[in-house]
Amino acid sequence: MAPHSNLPDVAAKQDYDYEIKDTAQYVHNYKVDSELALDTARFVFLDTLGCGLKALEFPQCKSLLGPVVPGTQVPNGSRVPGTPYVLDPVLGAFNIGAMIRWLDFNDCWLAAEWGHPSDNLGAILSVADYVNRTNKSGSQQINGGKIFTVKDVLEAMIMAHEIQGCLALENSFNKVGLDHVVLVKVASTAVVAKMFGLDEAQTRDAISQAWVDGQSLRTYRHTPNAMSRKSWAAGDACERAVNLVLKVQRGEKGIPTVLTTPVWGFYDVNFGTQKFRFQRPYGSYVMENVLFKVSYPAEFHSQTAIEAAQRLNKKIKAMGKTAEDIEEITNRTHEACIRIIDKQFKPMENYADRDHCVQYMCSVMFCYDRLEATDYNDDSEAANSPLVERIRQSMKCVEDPQFTADYHDPEKRTISNALTVKLKDGTVLEEEVVEAPLGHRLRREEAKPEILAKYKRHIEPHFSAEHVKKLVDLGNDPASLYKMPVHEYVDMYVKEKIL
Repeated sequence: MAPHSNLPDVAAKQDYDYEIKDTAQYVHNYKVDSELALDTARFVFLDTLGCGLKALEFPQCKSLLGPVVPGTQVPNGSRVPGTPYVLDPVLGAFNIGAMIRWLDFNDCWLAAEWGHPSDNLGAILSVADYVNRTNKSGSQQINGGKIFTVKDVLEAMIMAHEIQGCLALENSFNKVGLDHVVLVKVASTAVVAKMFGLDEAQTRDAISQAWVDGQSLRTYRHTPNAMSRKSWAAGDACERAVNLVLKVQRGEKGIPTVLTTPVWGFYDVNFGTQKFRFQRPYGSYVMENVLFKVSYPAEFHSQTAIEAAQRLNKKIKAMGKTAEDIEEITNRTHEACIRIIDKQFKPMENYADRDHCVQYMCSVMFCYDRLEATDYNDDSEAANSPLVERIRQSMKCVEDPQFTADYHDPEKRTISNALTVKLKDGTVLEEEVVEAPLGHRLRREEAKPEILAKYKRHIEPHFSAEHVKKLVDLGNDPASLYKMPVHEYVDMYVKEKIL
């Protein structure tokens, strides 16, 4: 007799928290029928893969990738785009997730909580690739032998976006010190559970394990501890999600009231005793309204400020002036910008500080009429420019309550910034206001060609011109792309060595 076999199965007698049941029910029963969501997901998919490949140009990112034991290759394992790595789906999820997130250039969702729903692709793509290769080999039959197509991946992305985004609409995890990657872990867990063939009850078990799992503190995104962990935190969340699902697949049970149990539950321990609030039921709203980072590799609350700076540069140049002539700048902005990236006088100690400082990013634009990922490096021209530093410290942020209200308005969801520049000769330029960045739903059609151009730029260093054209053409051909088996599509990104 097994030890303690006479003890009651308490978990079996408890009903699951509504929030967990609702999430599992959505994943197993919702049918994606929004053409807008599916088409948007296609652009997110391409853009996200491109961001991952771009990250391979950065040694610190590359150093975190690959197998734990060098040279290890897993039979029928997940492939990591842009690399020769063949990994188990857990480590594959970390690798792909870390690449995707490294440069802070993938899609974004802004509400009471912030985040990047395409982070979930790390788990989704790794699992889809692994399941396909395993089922094709005949070594196992996972999820009834299912072979995932790219369209299946896009539908999984829509659901992961929705779970993460709807939880973020009314619930601020940052205000209790938790990082938004908790939502990546929960969303990925729910979607990947179904992909592995778990039933709805097992999916509830897996989701509960994600909520009870240790949650990341947000301190690595803020002064004085901003550092590179913020760039691989989503990869860690994807890795944990897949690992937890596999444990449940092997028989691990769930924790039914992990959220609501007094004293020991998530709400009491981690959420100030408050329960989650929901603005809307799960559907496809988040994917339809997601924000693309089209123009700049920068924290999203700054995108409109940088665009305003770029517009002002043209006016300054037309006056025969340069950044040297700027005396001070005022940024009329929304509350979230001030809370996250207002660092007027804080020393810029590393890459992570710079790409989360609205003053630094705007100053680089004023000085060089550009903002690129390499401008954040310690040894970059921008990071060592006295002029960039002077202008950075001359720029103050002031909250506009209407901008903050529009930011939270579900019909607007704008991320407004307005810059006023005063020159040394006393001239004050007319305020430059940008409410919706190029990747916003209100500017989606304008953004689409730019998103594809960004994707092409990011993959060009890795492949021949002929292969780049093949990938871009396939991305522009939904009918062919959607029906393609995932493992065949991923094979198009495999390389014998990293860039």
